[in-house]
Amino acid sequence: MHNTITMQETRKYMFNNLKNIYPEGEINSFIRVILSYCGMSYTQQALRRDAQLPVSTKEVIHQTVERLKTMEPLQYVLGETSFYSMPFHLDSTVLIPRPETEELVDMIIKSTQANDRHLSILDIGTGSGCIAITLAGHVANSTVTATDVSEAALNTARRNAVLNNTAITFVRADILQTESMLTAFASDFDLIVSNPPYVCESEKASMSANVLDYEPHEALFVPDNEPLLYYRAIADFALQRLSPDGRLFLEINPLHSAETVDLLLRKDFIDISIHPDLSAKERFITAKQNKR
Repeated sequence: MHNTITMQETRKYMFNNLKNIYPEGEINSFIRVILSYCGMSYTQQALRRDAQLPVSTKEVIHQTVERLKTMEPLQYVLGETSFYSMPFHLDSTVLIPRPETEELVDMIIKSTQANDRHLSILDIGTGSGCIAITLAGHVANSTVTATDVSEAALNTARRNAVLNNTAITFVRADILQTESMLTAFASDFDLIVSNPPYVCESEKASMSANVLDYEPHEALFVPDNEPLLYYRAIADFALQRLSPDGRLFLEINPLHSAETVDLLLRKDFIDISIHPDLSAKERFITAKQNKR
Protein backbone atom coordinates (compact mmCIF):
# COMPACT_ATOMS: atom_id res chain seq x y z
CA MET A 1 0.00 0.00 0.00
CA HIS A 2 1.28 3.50 -0.87
CA ASN A 3 1.86 6.38 1.56
CA THR A 4 -1.46 7.93 0.62
CA ILE A 5 -4.50 5.99 -0.48
CA THR A 6 -8.19 6.69 -0.91
CA MET A 7 -10.96 4.58 0.53
CA GLN A 8 -11.84 3.41 -2.98
CA GLU A 9 -8.25 2.29 -3.56
CA THR A 10 -8.31 0.56 -0.19
CA ARG A 11 -11.42 -1.37 -1.16
CA LYS A 12 -9.72 -2.45 -4.39
CA TYR A 13 -6.59 -3.49 -2.46
CA MET A 14 -8.63 -5.69 -0.09
CA PHE A 15 -10.69 -7.21 -2.87
CA ASN A 16 -7.72 -8.07 -5.07
CA ASN A 17 -5.83 -9.68 -2.17
CA LEU A 18 -8.76 -11.83 -1.08
CA LYS A 19 -10.53 -12.65 -4.36
CA ASN A 20 -8.82 -16.01 -4.82
CA ILE A 21 -9.70 -17.12 -1.29
CA TYR A 22 -13.25 -15.95 -0.53
CA PRO A 23 -16.50 -15.50 -2.49
CA GLU A 24 -17.19 -11.98 -3.74
CA GLY A 25 -20.14 -11.44 -1.41
CA GLU A 26 -18.10 -12.41 1.63
CA ILE A 27 -15.25 -10.10 0.61
CA ASN A 28 -17.65 -7.17 0.26
CA SER A 29 -18.98 -7.94 3.72
CA PHE A 30 -15.43 -8.03 5.09
CA ILE A 31 -14.70 -4.66 3.49
CA ARG A 32 -17.76 -3.02 5.06
CA VAL A 33 -16.94 -4.40 8.51
CA ILE A 34 -13.23 -3.55 8.33
CA LEU A 35 -13.84 0.03 7.17
CA SER A 36 -16.48 0.42 9.87
CA TYR A 37 -13.97 -0.89 12.43
CA CYS A 38 -11.58 1.81 11.16
CA GLY A 39 -14.16 4.51 11.83
CA MET A 40 -15.89 4.83 8.47
CA SER A 41 -19.66 4.43 8.77
CA TYR A 42 -21.57 2.63 6.03
CA THR A 43 -22.88 6.01 4.85
CA GLN A 44 -19.36 7.44 4.67
CA GLN A 45 -18.22 4.35 2.78
CA ALA A 46 -20.91 4.98 0.17
CA LEU A 47 -20.54 8.75 -0.12
CA ARG A 48 -16.84 9.46 0.53
CA ARG A 49 -15.07 6.99 -1.71
CA ASP A 50 -12.25 9.47 -2.43
CA ALA A 51 -11.60 10.15 1.26
CA GLN A 52 -7.94 9.81 2.25
CA LEU A 53 -7.23 7.24 4.95
CA PRO A 54 -4.60 7.90 7.64
CA VAL A 55 -1.39 5.90 7.78
CA SER A 56 -2.50 4.11 10.95
CA THR A 57 -5.67 2.90 9.23
CA LYS A 58 -3.72 1.62 6.24
CA GLU A 59 -1.50 -0.44 8.56
CA VAL A 60 -4.52 -1.96 10.35
CA ILE A 61 -6.06 -2.88 7.01
CA HIS A 62 -2.82 -4.41 5.74
CA GLN A 63 -2.42 -6.57 8.86
CA THR A 64 -6.10 -7.57 8.73
CA VAL A 65 -5.87 -8.65 5.09
CA GLU A 66 -2.74 -10.70 5.77
CA ARG A 67 -4.49 -12.57 8.59
CA LEU A 68 -7.61 -13.11 6.49
CA LYS A 69 -5.42 -14.75 3.86
CA THR A 70 -4.74 -17.53 6.38
CA MET A 71 -8.53 -18.08 6.78
CA GLU A 72 -8.53 -16.66 10.31
CA PRO A 73 -12.09 -15.51 11.12
CA LEU A 74 -12.53 -11.75 10.85
CA GLN A 75 -14.10 -11.62 14.33
CA TYR A 76 -10.86 -12.96 15.85
CA VAL A 77 -8.73 -10.64 13.71
CA LEU A 78 -10.66 -7.58 14.91
CA GLY A 79 -11.14 -8.97 18.42
CA GLU A 80 -14.80 -8.06 18.47
CA THR A 81 -18.22 -8.92 17.13
CA SER A 82 -21.84 -7.89 17.49
CA PHE A 83 -24.52 -10.14 18.98
CA TYR A 84 -28.15 -9.07 19.26
CA SER A 85 -26.91 -5.53 18.46
CA MET A 86 -24.61 -5.61 21.50
CA PRO A 87 -20.77 -5.41 21.34
CA PHE A 88 -18.63 -8.35 22.45
CA HIS A 89 -14.90 -8.84 22.86
CA LEU A 90 -13.77 -12.02 21.16
CA ASP A 91 -10.68 -14.20 21.02
CA SER A 92 -9.89 -17.79 20.11
CA THR A 93 -10.69 -19.08 23.63
CA VAL A 94 -14.40 -18.80 22.78
CA LEU A 95 -16.66 -19.64 19.88
CA ILE A 96 -17.79 -16.93 17.51
CA PRO A 97 -21.49 -16.35 18.30
CA ARG A 98 -23.76 -17.56 15.52
CA PRO A 99 -26.96 -15.98 14.16
CA GLU A 100 -28.84 -19.12 15.23
CA THR A 101 -27.93 -18.41 18.83
CA GLU A 102 -29.36 -14.93 18.43
CA GLU A 103 -32.59 -16.66 17.44
CA LEU A 104 -32.47 -18.72 20.64
CA VAL A 105 -31.96 -15.60 22.75
CA ASP A 106 -34.76 -13.80 20.94
CA MET A 107 -37.08 -16.74 21.62
CA ILE A 108 -36.29 -16.56 25.34
CA ILE A 109 -36.72 -12.78 25.51
CA LYS A 110 -40.11 -12.95 23.79
CA SER A 111 -41.23 -15.82 26.03
CA THR A 112 -40.51 -13.76 29.16
CA GLN A 113 -42.07 -10.46 28.09
CA ALA A 114 -45.34 -11.16 29.89
CA ASN A 115 -43.53 -12.29 33.03
CA ASP A 116 -44.26 -10.24 36.13
CA ARG A 117 -42.13 -12.11 38.66
CA HIS A 118 -38.43 -12.37 39.30
CA LEU A 119 -36.62 -14.92 37.12
CA SER A 120 -33.44 -16.74 38.05
CA ILE A 121 -31.56 -17.72 34.87
CA LEU A 122 -28.58 -20.06 34.36
CA ASP A 123 -26.52 -20.20 31.14
CA ILE A 124 -24.50 -23.43 30.91
CA GLY A 125 -21.34 -23.28 28.76
CA THR A 126 -21.42 -19.51 28.44
CA GLY A 127 -18.31 -19.04 26.26
CA SER A 128 -18.14 -15.36 25.34
CA GLY A 129 -21.11 -14.72 27.61
CA CYS A 130 -23.30 -13.67 24.69
CA ILE A 131 -26.42 -15.53 25.86
CA ALA A 132 -26.18 -14.62 29.54
CA ILE A 133 -25.27 -10.98 28.95
CA THR A 134 -27.96 -10.43 26.33
CA LEU A 135 -30.60 -11.96 28.59
CA ALA A 136 -29.42 -9.85 31.53
CA GLY A 137 -29.79 -6.78 29.37
CA HIS A 138 -33.22 -7.64 27.97
CA VAL A 139 -35.14 -9.74 30.52
CA ALA A 140 -36.56 -7.42 33.14
CA ASN A 141 -36.45 -8.42 36.80
CA SER A 142 -33.97 -11.25 36.28
CA THR A 143 -30.83 -12.56 37.96
CA VAL A 144 -28.40 -14.26 35.58
CA THR A 145 -25.69 -16.79 36.41
CA ALA A 146 -23.29 -18.24 33.83
CA THR A 147 -20.93 -21.19 33.99
CA ASP A 148 -18.17 -22.63 31.85
CA VAL A 149 -15.45 -25.23 32.33
CA SER A 150 -12.87 -22.88 30.76
CA GLU A 151 -11.39 -20.15 32.95
CA ALA A 152 -10.11 -18.40 29.81
CA ALA A 153 -13.64 -18.29 28.41
CA LEU A 154 -14.97 -16.98 31.72
CA ASN A 155 -12.39 -14.18 31.66
CA THR A 156 -13.59 -13.17 28.20
CA ALA A 157 -17.21 -13.33 29.39
CA ARG A 158 -16.39 -11.16 32.41
CA ARG A 159 -14.88 -8.52 30.11
CA ASN A 160 -18.03 -8.60 28.02
CA ALA A 161 -20.27 -8.22 31.06
CA VAL A 162 -18.36 -5.06 31.98
CA LEU A 163 -18.47 -3.85 28.37
CA ASN A 164 -22.26 -4.19 28.33
CA ASN A 165 -22.80 -2.95 31.89
CA THR A 166 -24.54 -6.14 33.04
CA ALA A 167 -24.35 -7.89 36.39
CA ILE A 168 -23.66 -11.60 35.89
CA THR A 169 -22.47 -14.17 38.42
CA PHE A 170 -19.78 -16.29 36.74
CA VAL A 171 -18.90 -19.72 38.13
CA ARG A 172 -16.32 -22.16 36.81
CA ALA A 173 -17.91 -25.60 36.71
CA ASP A 174 -18.08 -28.70 34.50
CA ILE A 175 -21.59 -29.75 33.48
CA LEU A 176 -20.27 -33.28 32.84
CA GLN A 177 -19.59 -33.56 36.58
CA THR A 178 -23.20 -33.63 37.77
CA GLU A 179 -22.52 -33.94 41.50
CA SER A 180 -20.06 -31.03 41.55
CA MET A 181 -22.52 -28.95 39.52
CA LEU A 182 -25.26 -29.65 42.04
CA THR A 183 -22.91 -28.64 44.83
CA ALA A 184 -21.88 -25.44 43.01
CA PHE A 185 -25.49 -24.43 42.44
CA ALA A 186 -27.56 -25.16 45.52
CA SER A 187 -30.61 -23.08 44.53
CA ASP A 188 -33.18 -23.65 41.80
CA PHE A 189 -33.41 -21.73 38.54
CA ASP A 190 -36.57 -20.67 36.71
CA LEU A 191 -34.85 -20.90 33.35
CA ILE A 192 -31.84 -22.89 32.20
CA VAL A 193 -30.37 -22.25 28.76
CA SER A 194 -27.47 -23.91 26.97
CA ASN A 195 -25.77 -24.00 23.60
CA PRO A 196 -23.36 -26.86 24.38
CA PRO A 197 -20.91 -28.66 22.08
CA TYR A 198 -23.00 -30.71 19.65
CA VAL A 199 -21.09 -31.15 16.37
CA CYS A 200 -20.06 -34.78 15.85
CA GLU A 201 -16.45 -35.54 14.96
CA SER A 202 -17.60 -37.08 11.67
CA GLU A 203 -19.03 -33.71 10.61
CA LYS A 204 -15.56 -32.15 10.47
CA ALA A 205 -15.16 -33.20 6.85
CA SER A 206 -17.87 -30.78 5.76
CA MET A 207 -16.62 -27.84 7.84
CA SER A 208 -14.49 -24.95 6.59
CA ALA A 209 -10.88 -24.31 7.58
CA ASN A 210 -11.66 -21.02 9.30
CA VAL A 211 -13.72 -22.97 11.86
CA LEU A 212 -11.51 -26.05 12.19
CA ASP A 213 -8.21 -24.19 12.38
CA TYR A 214 -9.18 -21.37 14.72
CA GLU A 215 -12.25 -22.02 16.88
CA PRO A 216 -11.88 -24.03 20.13
CA HIS A 217 -12.67 -27.67 19.40
CA GLU A 218 -13.69 -28.38 22.98
CA ALA A 219 -16.58 -25.93 22.53
CA LEU A 220 -17.67 -27.50 19.24
CA PHE A 221 -17.26 -31.26 19.07
CA VAL A 222 -18.63 -34.40 20.70
CA PRO A 223 -17.70 -38.03 19.99
CA ASP A 224 -19.70 -39.77 17.26
CA ASN A 225 -20.76 -42.45 19.73
CA GLU A 226 -22.01 -39.87 22.25
CA PRO A 227 -23.79 -37.13 20.29
CA LEU A 228 -26.02 -36.28 23.28
CA LEU A 229 -23.19 -36.25 25.83
CA TYR A 230 -23.89 -32.73 27.04
CA TYR A 231 -27.66 -32.87 26.72
CA ARG A 232 -27.80 -35.89 29.01
CA ALA A 233 -25.73 -34.06 31.62
CA ILE A 234 -27.77 -30.87 31.27
CA ALA A 235 -31.01 -32.83 31.63
CA ASP A 236 -29.77 -34.61 34.76
CA PHE A 237 -28.76 -31.30 36.30
CA ALA A 238 -31.98 -29.55 35.25
CA LEU A 239 -34.06 -32.30 36.83
CA GLN A 240 -32.53 -31.30 40.16
CA ARG A 241 -32.19 -27.55 39.71
CA LEU A 242 -35.11 -26.33 37.61
CA SER A 243 -37.85 -24.86 39.76
CA PRO A 244 -41.32 -26.45 39.48
CA ASP A 245 -42.58 -25.59 35.99
CA GLY A 246 -39.14 -24.17 35.23
CA ARG A 247 -38.18 -24.00 31.54
CA LEU A 248 -35.26 -25.43 29.61
CA PHE A 249 -34.02 -23.84 26.36
CA LEU A 250 -31.48 -25.71 24.25
CA GLU A 251 -29.70 -25.15 20.96
CA ILE A 252 -29.27 -28.58 19.38
CA ASN A 253 -27.79 -30.47 16.45
CA PRO A 254 -30.59 -30.77 13.87
CA LEU A 255 -29.24 -34.22 12.92
CA HIS A 256 -30.13 -35.47 16.41
CA SER A 257 -33.31 -33.56 17.19
CA ALA A 258 -35.52 -36.66 17.53
CA GLU A 259 -33.01 -38.36 19.84
CA THR A 260 -32.76 -35.24 21.99
CA VAL A 261 -36.54 -35.10 22.37
CA ASP A 262 -36.58 -38.79 23.29
CA LEU A 263 -33.89 -38.18 25.91
CA LEU A 264 -35.96 -35.43 27.53
CA LEU A 265 -39.10 -37.54 27.42
CA ARG A 266 -37.32 -40.38 29.19
CA LYS A 267 -36.11 -37.90 31.81
CA ASP A 268 -39.77 -36.96 32.43
CA PHE A 269 -39.70 -33.43 31.04
CA ILE A 270 -43.02 -32.11 29.73
CA ASP A 271 -44.22 -29.63 27.09
CA ILE A 272 -41.27 -30.55 24.87
CA SER A 273 -41.18 -28.62 21.59
CA ILE A 274 -38.82 -28.44 18.63
CA HIS A 275 -38.38 -25.01 17.04
CA PRO A 276 -36.83 -24.47 13.60
CA ASP A 277 -34.25 -21.79 12.90
CA LEU A 278 -34.59 -19.35 10.01
CA SER A 279 -33.11 -21.99 7.70
CA ALA A 280 -35.93 -24.38 8.69
CA LYS A 281 -33.52 -26.69 10.53
CA GLU A 282 -34.66 -28.22 13.82
CA ARG A 283 -32.27 -26.12 15.88
CA PHE A 284 -33.92 -25.50 19.27
CA ILE A 285 -35.79 -27.45 21.92
CA THR A 286 -37.83 -26.09 24.80
CA ALA A 287 -39.11 -28.17 27.69
CA LYS A 288 -40.57 -27.75 31.16
CA GLN A 289 -39.80 -29.32 34.47
CA ASN A 290 -42.55 -31.65 35.61
CA LYS A 291 -44.16 -30.38 38.81
CA ARG A 292 -42.75 -32.04 41.89
